[in-house]
Amino acid sequence: MDMDSLKVLVVDDEARMRKLVRDFLSVKGFQVLEAEDGEQAVEMFFAQKDISLILLDVMMPKMDGWEVLRSVRQYSQVPIIMLTARGEERDELQGFKLGVDEYISKPFSPKILVARVEAILRRSRGSSTDVTEAGGIRVDKSAHQVTIDGQVIDLSYKEFELLTYFMENQGLALSREKILNNVWNYDYFGDARTIDTHVKKLRSKMGQKGDYIKTIWGMGYKFEVSE
Repeated sequence: MDMDSLKVLVVDDEARMRKLVRDFLSVKGFQVLEAEDGEQAVEMFFAQKDISLILLDVMMPKMDGWEVLRSVRQYSQVPIIMLTARGEERDELQGFKLGVDEYISKPFSPKILVARVEAILRRSRGSSTDVTEAGGIRVDKSAHQVTIDGQVIDLSYKEFELLTYFMENQGLALSREKILNNVWNYDYFGDARTIDTHVKKLRSKMGQKGDYIKTIWGMGYKFEVSE
């Protein structure tokens, strides 16, 4: 997959930090745009229209990362990685509810940052033309679209990944750990609640078909189409 010239917006009030990230991403062929505060970031995002991913610092003047996240999420499901200095779980859970795709805590290794950016873009751009269907639900990976009984439903990037994983593993009992490893597929130090939050949102967006995602108490979930 061609990562060349994909635009990544880096939002951080520290110039040193932006330069570090820019240098590493530029080497990999990304086009890097920089914003030094939240207001500037939102303006740039809506002016550009074709930004593929946002790296967003939480703590910033004028408008913090959470506010930027909320503004962007009203109009776009672009993948967003939050850069956070605090490893507070509460913040992370709040973030997942608001639609954060990934967290990287500072200080981080630039190599890991690049690897995560690439992994997210590879998945969000769909590396295969697979279409999976079951019980009136159709997941089209290449178009990154889900329809239920012909109606398009609007899922976040992570919800889409989760539903795809469930449908590709129909009838199998999936532990939370397994789901974390496959849908959040790196050494993600999240916890079960992350998954539960996502499953809850996914179920509600699926309406009655949300019942196909069955909870296996004390273990995880199973996707099964009941006739």
